[in-house]
Amino acid sequence: MYNAWLADPSSVHASWDSFFRNSAQGQGYQPPPSLGSPGKNEVALTSLLPALRGGISGVSTLDDKIIEDHLAVQAIIRSYQARGHLVAQVDPLGIMYQDRSTTITERQGSPPDEVIRQHKLNDTDMERLFKLPSTTFIGGKDKSLPLKEILKRLELTYCRHIGVEFMFINSLEQCNWIRKKLESPNACQLTHDQKRLILARLTRAAGFESFLSRKYTSEKRFGLEGCEILIPAMKQVIDKSTELGVESIIMGLAHRGRLNCLANVCRKPLVQIFSQFAGLEAADEGSGDVKYHLGTYIERLNRVTNKNIRLAVCANPSHLECVSSVVQGKTRAEQFYRGDGEGKKVMSIHIHGDAAFCGQGVVFETMHLSDLPAYTTHGAIHIVINNQIGFTTDPRYSRSSPYCTDVARVVNAPIFHVNSDDPESVIHVCNIAAEWRATFHKDVVIDIVCYRRNGHNENDEPMFTQPLMYTKIKKTKPILEKYSEQLITDGVVTPAEVQDVKEKYEKICEDAFASARKETHVKHKDWLDSPWSGFFEGKDPLKVGATGIKEETLVHIGTRFSSPPPNAAEFLIHKGLERILKARMDMINNRTADWAIAEAFAYGSLMKEGIHVRLSGQDVERGTFSHRHHVLHHQTVDKATYNPLCHLYPDQAQYTVCNSSLSEYAVLGFELGYSMTNPNALVIWEAQFGDFSNTAQCIIDQFISSGQAKWVRQSGLVVQLPHGMEGMGPEHSSARPERFLQMCSDDPDYFPPESDDFSVRQLHDCNWIVANCSTPANVFHILRRQIALPFRKPLILMYPKSLLRLPTARSSFDEMVEGTEFQRIISDNEADPSKVKKVVFCSGKVYYDYKKERDAKNLQNEIAILRIEQVSPFPYDLIKQECAKYPNAKLFFAQEEHKNQGYWNYVQPRFHTALTGTRDINYIGRPVAPSPATGNKTQHVREYQSMIKDLLALLEKPLSYFWQGRQHRYREGSYG
Repeated sequence: MYNAWLADPSSVHASWDSFFRNSAQGQGYQPPPSLGSPGKNEVALTSLLPALRGGISGVSTLDDKIIEDHLAVQAIIRSYQARGHLVAQVDPLGIMYQDRSTTITERQGSPPDEVIRQHKLNDTDMERLFKLPSTTFIGGKDKSLPLKEILKRLELTYCRHIGVEFMFINSLEQCNWIRKKLESPNACQLTHDQKRLILARLTRAAGFESFLSRKYTSEKRFGLEGCEILIPAMKQVIDKSTELGVESIIMGLAHRGRLNCLANVCRKPLVQIFSQFAGLEAADEGSGDVKYHLGTYIERLNRVTNKNIRLAVCANPSHLECVSSVVQGKTRAEQFYRGDGEGKKVMSIHIHGDAAFCGQGVVFETMHLSDLPAYTTHGAIHIVINNQIGFTTDPRYSRSSPYCTDVARVVNAPIFHVNSDDPESVIHVCNIAAEWRATFHKDVVIDIVCYRRNGHNENDEPMFTQPLMYTKIKKTKPILEKYSEQLITDGVVTPAEVQDVKEKYEKICEDAFASARKETHVKHKDWLDSPWSGFFEGKDPLKVGATGIKEETLVHIGTRFSSPPPNAAEFLIHKGLERILKARMDMINNRTADWAIAEAFAYGSLMKEGIHVRLSGQDVERGTFSHRHHVLHHQTVDKATYNPLCHLYPDQAQYTVCNSSLSEYAVLGFELGYSMTNPNALVIWEAQFGDFSNTAQCIIDQFISSGQAKWVRQSGLVVQLPHGMEGMGPEHSSARPERFLQMCSDDPDYFPPESDDFSVRQLHDCNWIVANCSTPANVFHILRRQIALPFRKPLILMYPKSLLRLPTARSSFDEMVEGTEFQRIISDNEADPSKVKKVVFCSGKVYYDYKKERDAKNLQNEIAILRIEQVSPFPYDLIKQECAKYPNAKLFFAQEEHKNQGYWNYVQPRFHTALTGTRDINYIGRPVAPSPATGNKTQHVREYQSMIKDLLALLEKPLSYFWQGRQHRYREGSYG
């Protein structure tokens, strides 16, 4: 306003015009003098003026330049805090401050414009003393400093080898905490012992890579050359975290440096690592994986803190970043089982590549779980190995953001960019990161800017695509050589000590190498990342526990589940929910259960037995189709909820039901990690619609279907996928069962030997279970069977939509009480087998459509409809038995999915095997199509009617005129 008045007095109100005129004459308003101390962010006038003219009572004017200069200095300080990272020398391939004290201002004669922008003072002001604001700690005990010293300290803090982004964080407390850690004088100084420890760890990191490069010259190992400082960095994070109370750390590693981390961070026996290079046969089951994908689990003593620490490295495939969500789920589960509600004992460390961190969308999805109540792990430490290249692609072609770490800004995570060739700065940043996580329980990112001395792998030639970069790299001394020379020059170590450390580690490697050459087999179990202590011991591997329960338990759970909150008079629930609860109670009184009640029976009975149940996914609390309603909401009080399944028994296990973020990839990975931690838990992920799971295909393909074969890792995760062709269009119909069946590992041409334990042997040998249940009772049993099995297998469960409320799709308590079990096939008991002309096998919801149409035509004795509830492993024995009941009938398999989708391609060869080729199996259903379903309601109805016509036709080869005509028009290219 004052500046506006100077330009044009009429531009301000008349009162301000008068005030400014009087002020110019020394007669403006003066506040009464105060002898009190200045308030927060206030500065005493005496500190601004060299001398007050005439004492306090005689002050007439305040020198405008003094005020403006102090404001400019405050703005400059803030500029360095906010933008110093823009000019920080964090690239080891660029120009560095070799003397550790020269600043940009001293080199170029003025502060960097990118940082201070318009906030500038004259050269004559450099020696002037300026009061420091409360938002900086560069002065230590000094309250004022010369401008020259202020600039020097700011640049040494923010513009040397550490570039920090934190001023976007909303919390002043957190910003000040970081300022104090970085700006306090001598904050980065280390003792001689600490420097020698860094050197020893660097020596081991470099020595390991050097040893492998000599012994296995042609092997891919994704070495750490160019970023050897990662090993001391990780060990420092672990040391500091252990010191602060952490007892268990779960890690997700990138390919690069993985073997080095296993050897020197986890201290996995070198013999086991070297044996992986020998190409030995495995001594145990499984197909195994390449050595730079494997995980491990180690319990050891941390020699620095003298505390025990558990370290787990999760196995992961080549699909970049997918393991991060798995690590988070495993971390959350371990925190849960330890009662670590604040994340003080269990934490996660994630190692990322620069191109992957900004390029893979699952990073964003996983980051967004970090503060969600049911998914938070109370802070993770992310370390980026910033090669400044992705395979052969330069950063300018691989990201639009200034930094590869910008995704972390969305969750207010501080980001520390640090030069890999300054080990002491790296260690300083690691200490800050570990303390930040322990203090605020939030994510933090360490961006180690380094380089890749070799190509993408050891056999790759990087000069093809980055000739200038790799010319520079070839001339760059390794960090071990640089740091050794620095410590020798500083008198911290002697050349003899440096050589001694190298030789000792070389001998350790040689001894392990000699032992490894004596090995005859490798063991997959040596690389298991999630051991289940005591779970398999003393069990009959083929004995399944009972899944039926006492009726009084069913009644108790059902009554609680169907009742309003105990304080119902005060807890106002929705009128519609009152009707739903009443309908549930009526079913309990009639000894029947729909799908929601059967679910509750399964969950509640397992929790009664001490089994933790966790149900996660989009909108699962209510259910996509409004059938579940596990969380009741008070209609007038915000955040007031009641979950009846949490109040079934006083000593029950915990039930967690949680709506997830709108993510499939990260959330499914999270739940998989959760399920890996403890076998005595039922962990369920439910898709909003079945086909939405395809955005999590990486987790399904690389982890769930093949995890046991590759990594000897079992999981009992349940994946529930709403499925059914109900006229809702291409994207809300099919859960794509054909994709899951394609990945089933059972041989279509092999009928296993029949025995009393046929079904459990099949389950033991399979990689996962695929089912489509048609009754609530079977869902109840199959969920309980997940825990009753003496081993763990993933369950892919096609879940109904319209059946959730279908009155005929209900089960009697008689189907769930003691003595009952899961039915792999449900027979048709209405027909006389001797009169049946047509036997139709089907799976899932379509059974009710077929039965309704058949009964309407009174064809119960001519057409038998049987349900295959467990599609894989295929029930060869029961198929054989059922078909034998109908020797005179034609056999058909009917499905509502298109012929190239659904179950047909899976079941057809297995029917042939089950029947030894003696009888044909024919197809009823929609023809082949690229889309799962039509979006046109009329077309859907016409397709349905044509399918029913084929179902009811008592002909040898049912193929309606409609389908013949449609296929003909497809061939002619004229069908719309």
